[in-house]
Amino acid sequence: MKEKQVNPTPSALPVRTRHRGPEKRPLILAAARTLVSQVGFREAQMSNVADLAGIAIGTLYRYFPSKNELMVEIVASVAQREVDVVAGVAMADGPAKERLGRAAWTFASRALRGRRLAYALVAEPVDPEIEAARLKYHRALARVFETIIDQGIRAKEFPSQHVAAAAACMVGCLFEGLVGPLGSDTVVTEGERHSFAAAIVRFCLQAVAAQEVSFEPEKQES
Repeated sequence: MKEKQVNPTPSALPVRTRHRGPEKRPLILAAARTLVSQVGFREAQMSNVADLAGIAIGTLYRYFPSKNELMVEIVASVAQREVDVVAGVAMADGPAKERLGRAAWTFASRALRGRRLAYALVAEPVDPEIEAARLKYHRALARVFETIIDQGIRAKEFPSQHVAAAAACMVGCLFEGLVGPLGSDTVVTEGERHSFAAAIVRFCLQAVAAQEVSFEPEKQES
């Protein structure tokens, strides 16, 4: 006698949330950013991005044919947001020296608050396509510092200097100097990271101003 086939009841089937609608790109980018902030670029797998976004893996590949394309987009979007925040500080009122300090500290303090994502944007070994996107981030941040330094020179707050070189050195100092605090384990306290980052900012200010500079970061930064 032929055995009767029994279909599983709906309640017995695994449930997977699917987001319907014409535009999945924001969901994908949000999911990918979350994963990168947790595990970095290398460990953020496309299947995990699809699961977190609540979409099929095929749908993900229709938007981003490769992981590198998706990760480049993550660098671009996150970097632009960070540059916009720093630029907002740079365009505020006040002496150039104060604005330069606040802008540099805004970058550093935000990096310390999101250490895993910041490390991915600054120092994690990546493929050439992602590295090229990160270099655009470096240059965009340097242009913000260039603006303040140039204004400081015109206002006689800073000595005459090569503006682009000074700004590039500031970015390099911040990026390289923060690698240790961003990657340190729990043995290093938050207070120690804060003090280290503040010392880097103070060093940058003294280099640009060509004199000893007092710098004490505010308790809260945006």
